[in-house]
Amino acid sequence: MPTARLAVTLPEDVWIADLSSRHPEATFRVLAALPDDDTGVGLVEITAPDMEAVLSKLDAATGVRVFELLHRGDGRALIQFETDDPLLLLSIRNSRTPFEPPITIVDGVADLELTASRERLSSLADQLRTFGLEFDVRSVRTSMDPESVVSDRQRDLIETAVELGYYDTPRSCTLTDLADHLDIAKSTASERLHRAEGAIIQAFIADASVVD
Repeated sequence: MPTARLAVTLPEDVWIADLSSRHPEATFRVLAALPDDDTGVGLVEITAPDMEAVLSKLDAATGVRVFELLHRGDGRALIQFETDDPLLLLSIRNSRTPFEPPITIVDGVADLELTASRERLSSLADQLRTFGLEFDVRSVRTSMDPESVVSDRQRDLIETAVELGYYDTPRSCTLTDLADHLDIAKSTASERLHRAEGAIIQAFIADASVVD
């Protein structure tokens, strides 16, 4: 299953984009969020050197229906909010893509990580474009489940080959050595390795081709 890290540029007229752009030294970490039909409710942790200035602008921000200060410490505040501008949350909800909190927002750019199928990540990209949200793909990595890619016998073969040094550079174990260790014919070892390696490579390529 691929995991993608996206940097989403929020529109300037969205309250959290405007607020974070006015205070680029502040960090907004959305710890939890729940979109409704046209609104969104969330929990955000703010860290800023001038917290008083950030909170005073939040109190007057357009797009924030209500906010409640749950905790305030030295340069840190925990806020519960309700907003009329949950564009990013609606994009995630409409694409049915699970996201992994927190979403970190600095200077108008939201950094988020999502693990989902290629189809759902593509759907998210479409939803972001629908809402006019520009984004960059910062990284994509795969997390293949070996049990769904190779059989138990193939996995044991690959693990044995790794342990004996078959994949070392230079090799410390030849195909003949591996076959002798497993007490199978060299041709059998070669065929099994070829099938296992092919399954792993195909799964990797399928997961790596995620975002257009």
